[in-house]
Amino acid sequence: MEERIERSDEPMTPELIAEDLRGLGVESGDTLLVHSSLSSLGWVAGGPPAVVDALMDVLTTEGTLVLPTHSPQYTDPARWENPPVPDDWEETIRTERPPYRAEVTPTRGVGAIPECFRNYPDVLRSRHPSYSFGAWGANAEEVVAAQTYDHGMGEGSPLARLYDRDATILMLGTDHDTDTSLHLAEHRADREQGVSTQIAPVVGDDGETELIEFEQLEYDADDFADVGRDFEDDHPEAVTRRTVGMADAKLVSQREIVDYGAAWFEENRD
Repeated sequence: MEERIERSDEPMTPELIAEDLRGLGVESGDTLLVHSSLSSLGWVAGGPPAVVDALMDVLTTEGTLVLPTHSPQYTDPARWENPPVPDDWEETIRTERPPYRAEVTPTRGVGAIPECFRNYPDVLRSRHPSYSFGAWGANAEEVVAAQTYDHGMGEGSPLARLYDRDATILMLGTDHDTDTSLHLAEHRADREQGVSTQIAPVVGDDGETELIEFEQLEYDADDFADVGRDFEDDHPEAVTRRTVGMADAKLVSQREIVDYGAAWFEENRD
């Protein structure tokens, strides 16, 4: 926190953040998928709510704001690496962890802004135990209501519904290595890919906890930065850049990078 104060000329407020977002090209009525880093903005007065307030102010209720609200604590513990857990813990974790509940389960690994956003009034969160998304605004329900359990970032996901609506991706102090839309591109690439079976507890329609079993593509984000670099080189017109506060920010056409990513994976992945 002290470092942020030292490198900031002034505190970032919702008004200043909103002004910078408009300067970048975000407009009322947009459908916006946001990947964010709070620390990159500088010293933000009020913390994450200042950013959420600014985004909502710029989009207005005519727009739709979407953030990843993932909870990887509900993925298969056998695949955990940072840190791994003992083998003899895995079955207990799978079957005894509390059920995923959209209203309660915290995010993990997506940053402070999505964790704040999921608690806002009128934010709807999808039902997938690992790969949920939160949405607010005019088309929030259409984006998140019908997410399938199988393939949480595939054709039955909010990412595909955003693609249908020609959404824009806002990278706020982040880059393509965090771009969840490239997981949709993984699904659309015409190539052989691994699929695993996952088990997670959720709250069923009757209000009782149930263990569900679902299929999940084995995602790999290791080359997402390479996809993004090549996309920006080949399609500079699809990217708009500007600073928001002290953060490097960019707007990217989701449709264009998903289509590009699918073709890139077909050509470049083994």
